Amino acid sequence: MKHSFNKEERLKSKKVIDSLFQKGQSFGQYPLRVVWVEMEERFSEFPAQFAMSVPKKKFAKAVSRNKIRRKVREAYRTNKWKFYKKLEGREKQLGLMILYVAKEELGYTEIEKAMKSIFHRLSKKIQPRKPKPPTNPKSSSEV
Repeated sequence: MKHSFNKEERLKSKKVIDSLFQKGQSFGQYPLRVVWVEMEERFSEFPAQFAMSVPKKKFAKAVSRNKIRRKVREAYRTNKWKFYKKLEGREKQLGLMILYVAKEELGYTEIEKAMKSIFHRLSKKIQPRKPKPPTNPKSSSEV
């Protein structure tokens, strides 16, 4: 599978970004925080659209912010295919916003580990759980 990050995968719609922060759900996995929402309409053939934010307040220099953005984008790009496989066949598209919440610039390995954990947790939350088969109490008491 080709690991690329296409233009159609970028979350740019102001309407969707606004709904992310109004109706979206979120959870944190240090040093990242994810805010996500299921979109009413599909904007591309990809199952998810992605955006990220690195706060200017914590990282005043653009060089630092850009370096962090590159690391987060690379972690997303190289690990998204497993997440996309779990989202196959879904009618609704996901909107994802990744926020960098650490106060210091961390290495790629920590960011990648957090991204993998985010994908794992998010796929559990999105996939409907299969109901457990009912247990038959008579069969255990008859023995």
